[in-house]
Amino acid sequence: MKLRSMRDAARAGTKVLVRVDFNVPLKDGRVLDDTRIRAALPTITELLGRGAKLILCSHLGRPKGEVLEQYRLAPVAKRLGELLAEAGGGYEVLAAPDCVGPEVKALVDGAADNQLVLLENLRFNPGETENDPDFAKALAELADVYVSDAFGTVHRAHASTEGVAHLLPAYAGRLVEKEVESLAKVTHDPARPLVILMGGAKISGKIEVLENLLPLADKVMIGGAMANTYVKTMGLETGRSLVEDDMLVTARDLVAKAAASETNLMLPIDYTVTGSIDPPGETRVVAHDAIGPEDIAVDIGPETVKHYGLEIAGAGTVFWNGPMGIFEVEAFSHGTTAMALALADAYGTAHTVVGGGESVAAVNKAGLADRIHHVSTGGGASLEFVAGRELPGITVLRED
Repeated sequence: MKLRSMRDAARAGTKVLVRVDFNVPLKDGRVLDDTRIRAALPTITELLGRGAKLILCSHLGRPKGEVLEQYRLAPVAKRLGELLAEAGGGYEVLAAPDCVGPEVKALVDGAADNQLVLLENLRFNPGETENDPDFAKALAELADVYVSDAFGTVHRAHASTEGVAHLLPAYAGRLVEKEVESLAKVTHDPARPLVILMGGAKISGKIEVLENLLPLADKVMIGGAMANTYVKTMGLETGRSLVEDDMLVTARDLVAKAAASETNLMLPIDYTVTGSIDPPGETRVVAHDAIGPEDIAVDIGPETVKHYGLEIAGAGTVFWNGPMGIFEVEAFSHGTTAMALALADAYGTAHTVVGGGESVAAVNKAGLADRIHHVSTGGGASLEFVAGRELPGITVLRED
């Protein structure tokens, strides 16, 4: 998949509207985690280095078309300014009072060469999520070209991700390019063996991903609560563990599809179980067929950790989505942390990709992000990409 590159996007004086993903956590007027802001810096600094005049736009939270003070982007503008200062660029970030309108246009037109403008929260305007043509036009009137660098939003046909790209010359930013390139290595001619590690609570949110990857993968390893549903299809006891009873038929179908495509679908061979999650109770390890009626499976067991780790060590490509247990509880996090370590250890021999919010959080918590080839910034977008769906915000960036 070839996208129009931003190397062709800007020259000195060009006004560039850059869609970034600054949907970051805030508390008491400050940014708690600036990972997403930092992820946009390569695109921002490259364009500034060419002398472009930047207009950045993002959403924050879900204000649903209303102006809500807790979702204003002023703290984000402040943090971005600090990061640019650390980089030694000498740039000032101006926080716009709105995302469109005469006052905003005047601010953009009057910005000095060392100033960039961050528009106010796009989702304060209902036209953003409705992909309203008039709102898209108002955004387009602020700039000469458009650069998409918010991969986490490209699966949504919103005004700032899809609508405006039809009105201006549109290009992919460096983050979007990297995301597409890395995820395409999973779905298009991956280095073999292709090993998929799939966890999380539910099968229902990942049916399309599994259906698309099963024929491609050599091995699919299941963990997390979604494994319980597969265990129940085998007629085994799952105790008080989370099970999607309405997904039992789907789980059986996926097992059959794996067999038909000669993909090795692997389930845990042991579990860490407890009698209480909140508060965390004492844990013990049991075989997959020895879960008691009062047990709750909260993590994969040590034998499964070893087994899955060996498969990852021998892989050519690994895609991981979803934790192996209730990883936010320390006592139930060992399997998830072990999988993060296994991917990190495979850095030199496999192309490793982590996609999805909770598995990304686990990698970051373990301090291993720099030992993974690609940690996706777009949970939903990365899953839809590997599921084979058309992403509106990517389709508009393809070279003809």
